[in-house]
Amino acid sequence: MPGIKVKDSESFDEAYRRFKKQCDRNLIVTETRARRFFEPMTEKRKKQKINAKKKMLKRLYMLRRYESRL
Repeated sequence: MPGIKVKDSESFDEAYRRFKKQCDRNLIVTETRARRFFEPMTEKRKKQKINAKKKMLKRLYMLRRYESRL
């Protein structure tokens, strides 16, 4: 469970941003969506698009890394 300690000189907005980042890193939102009973088709397509984009970026990175060694 994410939690942060608010510093004395820190504003609420800064602390909230840190908390949101920590939630994103721990994949809390995605995990709760995955555990829901029903997943709409739009969310499935969105996940597929995100995964396809990640896969292409990874391949492009590896290809560029390979070409730089030549």
